[in-house]
Amino acid sequence: MAASKIAVIEGDGIGKEVVPEGVRVIEAAARRFGLSLVWERFDWGCDHHARFGRMMPEKGLDRIAGHDAIFLGAIGWPTVSDVESLWTLLMPIRRNFQQYVNLRPVRLLEGVRSPLADPGAIDMCIVRENNEGEYSEIGGRMFPGADTEAAVQETVLSRRGCDRVMRFAFELARKRKRKVTSATKSNGIIHTMPFWDERFRAVSADYPDVATEQYHIDIMTAHFVRRPASFDVVVASNLFGDILSDLGPAVTGTIGVAPSANLNPERRFPSMFEPVHGSAPDIAGKNIANPIGQIWSGAMMLEHLGATEAAGAIVDAIERVLASGENLTPDTGGTASTTALGTAIADAVSVHAKPKVAAHG
Repeated sequence: MAASKIAVIEGDGIGKEVVPEGVRVIEAAARRFGLSLVWERFDWGCDHHARFGRMMPEKGLDRIAGHDAIFLGAIGWPTVSDVESLWTLLMPIRRNFQQYVNLRPVRLLEGVRSPLADPGAIDMCIVRENNEGEYSEIGGRMFPGADTEAAVQETVLSRRGCDRVMRFAFELARKRKRKVTSATKSNGIIHTMPFWDERFRAVSADYPDVATEQYHIDIMTAHFVRRPASFDVVVASNLFGDILSDLGPAVTGTIGVAPSANLNPERRFPSMFEPVHGSAPDIAGKNIANPIGQIWSGAMMLEHLGATEAAGAIVDAIERVLASGENLTPDTGGTASTTALGTAIADAVSVHAKPKVAAHG
């Protein structure tokens, strides 16, 4: 494997604490498997905004376009509006680099207690459309300040956008348990969701070996709580995928372990890897945040770069450390620090044990 150039953006809040632990574990895997990684750090985020009035430099995307991957912590801080922080850093990266697949594994790991009485063996992947859908920029506000004030937000679903993310989901299902579930709401949203359903049926016809099912988003959230172990690959629009991929980790016990990948499957642009959790200002600076979501995102990054053995070794190390019940952070019932848990996982990576699973199952 040739040297891989990785852009590192710690971002804000606990991102500054969990990213170093992610790098620590990835470096341990790199030493064990003989990988060459070149890290380039960028101090973009709300601190950058405080100094320069921007979340990143004007031509920031040009500076990272040639990297093989982007390793992102978390974005957001109370001093900067969510609209500003999201739409001037995270969204430009996702959209300009055509990262149209947001892949989020959800797995109940040994050593983490689910809030459900009988969760079963939860192991699913949520495939979220990441470039269009409900999170379009089309819309506006009228008559600000008046009692007639109104806001309009347009949803955009294209045939190309739907088909490519659905095909990714079906190809992934072929490597797993061969079932794809579509999240929809065609009984209440008259144009876009029936179109989503039509495209799901059309794409599924090319995959007769993969079972399909579809649920309206309201009952699907109930099924995520009642029987989460019944799902394999879930494909959803931008908004529905965002909601489900927070609910999924919640039923496994903590969102702190949840990873994600923003993928450009054709590899024309760098893909970005980040935990599902946010910047968590309430615990930032306390060294108690769970770094596993960041570390597992790093495993997904290595898998994307072709280092599948190293990726599997990281996931295996995560599982072994959690199962031991030691060095757990407060969100999983322990008292350990972010640094202690990251160090324990890095040490476990260095111990030669056969990897059990790929980074995204």
